[in-house]
Amino acid sequence: MKLPSSGEEVSIVEVAPRDGLQNEATVLPPAVRAEFIRRLAAVGLVRMEAGSFVNPKWIPSMAGTAEVLTELGPQPDLRLSVLTPNARGFADACGSSVGEVAVFMSASESHNQKNTNCSTQESLHRFDPILEQSAALGLRVRGYLSVVAGCPYEGSVAVSRVVRLGAKLLAMGCYELSLGDTIGVGTPRQIHALMDGFAAEGIEASQLALHLHDTRGTALANVVAGLERGVRSFDSSAGGLGGCPYAPGASGNLATEDLVYLCQEMGLVTGIDLEGLAEVSAWMAGHLGKAPVSRVWQAISAAKETQ
Repeated sequence: MKLPSSGEEVSIVEVAPRDGLQNEATVLPPAVRAEFIRRLAAVGLVRMEAGSFVNPKWIPSMAGTAEVLTELGPQPDLRLSVLTPNARGFADACGSSVGEVAVFMSASESHNQKNTNCSTQESLHRFDPILEQSAALGLRVRGYLSVVAGCPYEGSVAVSRVVRLGAKLLAMGCYELSLGDTIGVGTPRQIHALMDGFAAEGIEASQLALHLHDTRGTALANVVAGLERGVRSFDSSAGGLGGCPYAPGASGNLATEDLVYLCQEMGLVTGIDLEGLAEVSAWMAGHLGKAPVSRVWQAISAAKETQ
């Protein structure tokens, strides 16, 4: 185990336009959400969750995802993805301009029932036709596995269970598996245990990403643990927006500013303009009526006030 060398690249998946906004009380119109994506792209973020084709009855803030994509138009320089929970959502996504879709499930039965209204086995069955059709259409599919470090309903989740479900998603055709610490209970020891489990199954770190929540202040420590194990793909949310509506108290996605600062100060390459990103987060915060929770955003803002 060792930290990456200076100059290595880290890929950041910006989740604020979907995972960030889905847990906010303020429902924003598609035009504002599209402008958010444009501004994030302008500061160097090229991989982003653009929205989710879920029933707006369950996630009202994601209503109008098709309109967001229409407003954006073709974006050949961006890798935009949308969540597709079922066949209906996938069909809607196929009518859009994105080149990537995402399937998502939980590592615990209870959270999966709350989040998708079905068992984990039923989720996998739902994904079969999505993966098959995506391969035929040339669409990339990213897999998301939630509550890998702990469930709000069941408590601890066995590493063996996370590995079994994650390996299945990769075997089905997901090009990358995003491991979500949905309620922010994970520690570096747990991250190392997960990496050990996947390595024992022959799954390389290059196939894995970490989606960390900072609910208890451990997200950046877990990033470092992931970097030590070879993970180079991380999900984060501009300004620290969002969380999971089906995980009580789980607000607090890892802020993209905090992740970018850590990586850049370690000599890693992100391709992101940190100060420009802070400005985008402030712009979105204005629409939501609250300040970003990012510690780095707060530090940049305080420094500007003293100049």
